[in-house]
Amino acid sequence: MSGSIFSIVGSALNAQDARIGAIASNLANVDSVTPPGGMPYRAHEVVFEAAPVAQANVSGAPALGVNVVGTVETNAAPVQTYDPDSPFANAKGYVTGSNVSQVAQMVDLIDSSDSYSASIAVLQQASRIDQQMLSSFQVS
Repeated sequence: MSGSIFSIVGSALNAQDARIGAIASNLANVDSVTPPGGMPYRAHEVVFEAAPVAQANVSGAPALGVNVVGTVETNAAPVQTYDPDSPFANAKGYVTGSNVSQVAQMVDLIDSSDSYSASIAVLQQASRIDQQMLSSFQVS
């Protein structure tokens, strides 16, 4: 049983690691701009799916964990800022920037960090239970 717990938690940790990586990339590009006609940076979101990570349990169902399917770009419109003096301004004086919302990314980072911490807590508790079971079988 604990083997599947470790597999499930490991998959959750890997998923949150991928999510934090995407958030870091998004935050690094929050203020990026593009020349007229260029493609602005679009925020990335990680896509997850439930996936078997361990052998079937006693009920015959496989233990499901988290699998990272990939990333997608958000559909939010790029930010348009009026700055006619910028070398990146278009003919109307607008500069096109990324569609990354710094506030939304920080909220996602907190959520991902909390999920990561919760997974670590489950891992620690499962390890304590395993240690208690082993010590209960020791002969004094």
